[in-house]
Amino acid sequence: MPVPVVPAVPTAKSAAAASYYTQVQQLLLSQGMLRTDGGEGIPVSARTLTDNFMRVALYDEYRRGSGGFVREETESRLRRWEAPIRVGVRFGPSVSPDRQATDRARIASFVARLAQITGHPMSVDDGNPNFFVYVVSEDEREALGPVINATLPGLSPSDVAGITQMPRSTYCLVYAMAEGNSGAYTRAFAVIRAEHPDLLRLSCLHEEMTQGLGLPNDSPRARPSIFNDDEEFALLTDQDEMMLRILYSPELHPGMSVAEVRPIVETLARRMTGGDS
Repeated sequence: MPVPVVPAVPTAKSAAAASYYTQVQQLLLSQGMLRTDGGEGIPVSARTLTDNFMRVALYDEYRRGSGGFVREETESRLRRWEAPIRVGVRFGPSVSPDRQATDRARIASFVARLAQITGHPMSVDDGNPNFFVYVVSEDEREALGPVINATLPGLSPSDVAGITQMPRSTYCLVYAMAEGNSGAYTRAFAVIRAEHPDLLRLSCLHEEMTQGLGLPNDSPRARPSIFNDDEEFALLTDQDEMMLRILYSPELHPGMSVAEVRPIVETLARRMTGGDS
């Protein structure tokens, strides 16, 4: 389903957002944030990897309340994809052809990398996607309601508003949905702000596409990792790659509880890091 047509010329609202996020990126870089080195020089022990995986994969940042999502960390079950993932990329009219070409190339490269890391079939498929990535401006995002309802019919009006009325403090987001309580994802919908400058934009692509695979939570203790709201790391780190390999290990399956998952993850983490400490 295409993005609703709105004026392709940047509006004052979109121009203001672009200016704001350019300043955000400059500030983060000046503070030594948005690192792109993969976490070089930061040791990760088996215990650290286990604890971080459990927190990121088996807990949610939000719980679903009667009026939509409420920010409160809650224990959950393992979620991941079982079906092949087909990524479809959608751009708002405000995104220039050159910018679209760059974004498409980056997404295709990252999809190939994620498929290699996880061993799970992933491809870019604009014809029949089940993982949607929308790159849209402020005005285009505010008009996405009908598209979201058609793509993820299980979302409540307040969940939809979480996208269409996304606060400035939220740089990007992804919703991934499973059938019933199976834990097996079948559809995902990611939104990237078209106003983002280059590195912040790429950071959003890395974080939302990875979270949409089944690592939904952020933790202040997860380091080095993109699953940490402090923005220290812009791009997928070595530890994040290990968490993805654990998530898609054949020893695990969707719907497993914290108690079922932990001993398996402890064994896998020791194997990956070469020890217990």
